[in-house]
Amino acid sequence: MQDLAHFFISIAQLLSQPVIILVLFCSTFMGIIFGAMPGLTATLGVALLTTLTYSFNESIALVSLLAMYVGAVYGGSYTAILLNIPGTAASAATAMDGYPMAQRDGAGRVLGLTTTASAIGTIIGMLFVVLLSPLITKMALQFTSFEYFLLALFGIIISGTLTSSDLVIKGWIAGLIGLWMSTIGRDQLLMYPRFTFGNPNLDSGLEVVAVLIGAFGIPQIITALRARVKLAKPVRIKRVLPEFGTMLRNLPTIIRSSLIGVGIGAVPGIGEDIAGWVSYGTAKKFSKTPDEFGTGLPEAVISTETSNNACIGGAMIPLLTLGIPGSPPAMMLLGALMLHNITPGPMLLIENPNFIIEVAAILLLASVSMWICGITLARYVTRILEVPQTLFMPVIGLLCVIGSYALGLKIFNLFLMLPIGLLSYFLIQMKYPIAPLVIGVILGPMADTSLRRALMVSQGSIAPIFERPVSLALFSIIVLLILSQIPWFKSLFGRVQREISSKFHHSH
Repeated sequence: MQDLAHFFISIAQLLSQPVIILVLFCSTFMGIIFGAMPGLTATLGVALLTTLTYSFNESIALVSLLAMYVGAVYGGSYTAILLNIPGTAASAATAMDGYPMAQRDGAGRVLGLTTTASAIGTIIGMLFVVLLSPLITKMALQFTSFEYFLLALFGIIISGTLTSSDLVIKGWIAGLIGLWMSTIGRDQLLMYPRFTFGNPNLDSGLEVVAVLIGAFGIPQIITALRARVKLAKPVRIKRVLPEFGTMLRNLPTIIRSSLIGVGIGAVPGIGEDIAGWVSYGTAKKFSKTPDEFGTGLPEAVISTETSNNACIGGAMIPLLTLGIPGSPPAMMLLGALMLHNITPGPMLLIENPNFIIEVAAILLLASVSMWICGITLARYVTRILEVPQTLFMPVIGLLCVIGSYALGLKIFNLFLMLPIGLLSYFLIQMKYPIAPLVIGVILGPMADTSLRRALMVSQGSIAPIFERPVSLALFSIIVLLILSQIPWFKSLFGRVQREISSKFHHSH
């Protein structure tokens, strides 16, 4: 009851400040534009806004960043529905049925469904943040250094496993590159310089936000300028009407998709695009008319948009409780929180007991703001799609440069951002995922200091890993993840599975 009271007090405090309301709607609108323009992503939008919020107070910074995040994940559905070109990876699954439905029933009807589904998904994700975060924090407070090391290693391994479009080992290699990059600078235990080559600028390590802007921003700009995508004129929208009756009829789909979104969002480094596709596949599996998927079914559109927005709340849970971002935009949020001297993790609820409730209140307001903007401004936002993409990209490049320099007013951040951006671009061209690399940079310090501290306490013994249930479980999962990619283990597991299945059928 106390948390509920504080939740409503937080909402009232935010709404009582006209500046907050203005920032909320402006950031949501910017997020929708970033999501709607192919080549501009939620991750890039949050990254650029992070650098602009450097001088803001904590409340305004949080409102602007979370509203940008929510708006951008939703905004990708515009081009998916109107042009059959997903604005963001998160809206790729929406295009499957959104575009055919827009051609048949009109874009206004589809956007009404996606806007309402996105708002509901965000709100359900927010509820899970409030319900699960205290439980996970209590569990995390029991962790020792070995658990923290294994948790960081698990985050890197699972991110590499699930984000690789090619060989899984490429995801692991990207994660290990990020892990190595995190060791640059003076180590946090003995302050001994590592890989600094005598350069004092590297003593404090790599600036996380500069790495994030380089890794996600530069490749996006280069790819967009090389592709020179010419967008067709989007369909004109007469009116966007929310269909609450259709939403009620699809309530089981909404609940199922929300749970999928929250679950996938909580897995480190995965993101909203995976949530959308998994939800789409699950909706098709449970549908009474699976053959009609791809022809413009409302339940398909509702499933993907509910899931990818519920993923936002899911990504907040490990970010706030463990300091591990659940999605690429959440990585940017981690960097932003650090800029404002907020350290996510198990101690957050002790140092700032009401912080998670405040984040939940902002997410609720952001979902309402997104719904209002989506319903009232859809006709005008879509006209931005007619602006050539090549005009946007040089401006985005300039913002990346200004943003990196603005962090501490260090010219060295530019020398850091550009090579990391070029490295990331070439890695993407070779089908190496970037999310594990960034997760490695973020989780590297935790993995490094936790392992070394644990070995100091245990006098070099790794026996405590096998003596504590949580560390043993994490170690077993990591080993199974690695073994699952080895051919002989795959064939052995498949053979055992077939034998168990055949015995089960014979017994029945």
